[in-house]
Amino acid sequence: MKLRRLLFLIPIMLLAGCIPLSTAEPTATAYAPYRITPEDNPYAPRTSDLGMQIASVTITSINLSERFDLTPPRVAMSILGSMPSVCNELRVNVSLPDEDYRIFVEVYSLINPDVQCDNVFQQFEASILLGTYSSGRYTIWVNEGLVGDFVSN
Repeated sequence: MKLRRLLFLIPIMLLAGCIPLSTAEPTATAYAPYRITPEDNPYAPRTSDLGMQIASVTITSINLSERFDLTPPRVAMSILGSMPSVCNELRVNVSLPDEDYRIFVEVYSLINPDVQCDNVFQQFEASILLGTYSSGRYTIWVNEGLVGDFVSN
């Protein structure tokens, strides 16, 4: 009796091993945005900034423009504003894009706390190229405020 049962179960087990298992369908993955090439930023934070005191800036206007005279075309950001004194140094920190295609830009000034300086406003005008980015529509935020957007192909 046990032998018959065993002979009956062996073919069933062999057939069960031949049944293909269902596999999960691969899902399309969205690639995270990234900066392909950075640009030289003369106002980028430096290691010599350690020990300096962070100060504010007053931004008068920000203008985004596409530079088609460059290959590949890039976005230029022009910033007009003023700093609290003539001793302040301008800093513009451009972050890498996040997963929502947002580029955050922080504009501030630095001052040496050991230097006595007259509080006379210093006007500034800064122009920065943002680099080349992977394909997508990017928004640019300066000091937590939306400035504009651009499309990278």
